[in-house]
Amino acid sequence: MSAPKTATNTDPKLDLVLERFVDVPPRLVWRAWTEPEHLMPWFCPRPWQTVECRIDLRPGGEFFTQMRSPEGEDMEGGSGCYLEVVPERRLVWTSALGPGYRPAVARVHDLFFTAFILMEPQGQGTKYTAIAVHPDEESKKRHEEMGFHDGWGTALDQLVEYAKTI
Repeated sequence: MSAPKTATNTDPKLDLVLERFVDVPPRLVWRAWTEPEHLMPWFCPRPWQTVECRIDLRPGGEFFTQMRSPEGEDMEGGSGCYLEVVPERRLVWTSALGPGYRPAVARVHDLFFTAFILMEPQGQGTKYTAIAVHPDEESKKRHEEMGFHDGWGTALDQLVEYAKTI
């Protein structure tokens, strides 16, 4: 069995990486990612809104978000199954599986990926790494063209802004 992906063994042909130092501690980053009432204010870039969120925070549990455009159109923001939950350090989920590890039906732009959110304490802040792992180069390219870096980067800025209030 191969080792799980980490920030040090990503494949640039298949994976997208967003890495930053943020000036909030891992416990607040964790709360913002794992409590629906704290995820909804920041999860999608404004002026879009997250209008629904379900989190069953355990391996095999559900991760689901519903977003709304400024024009009022609803769109699934993310859905999948948690694979690994390490409080205040590591959160891993995949869109390829649904709750209970059931194979997912293609929904969000028919794009399957596995997300790793890594939180490493650094002083009073956090080294934050988000990795999106894709099955092939075409999927990675589509995700990148959909705005991975800008979208996930903007959402992270919003997370930090929000986390300072909780």
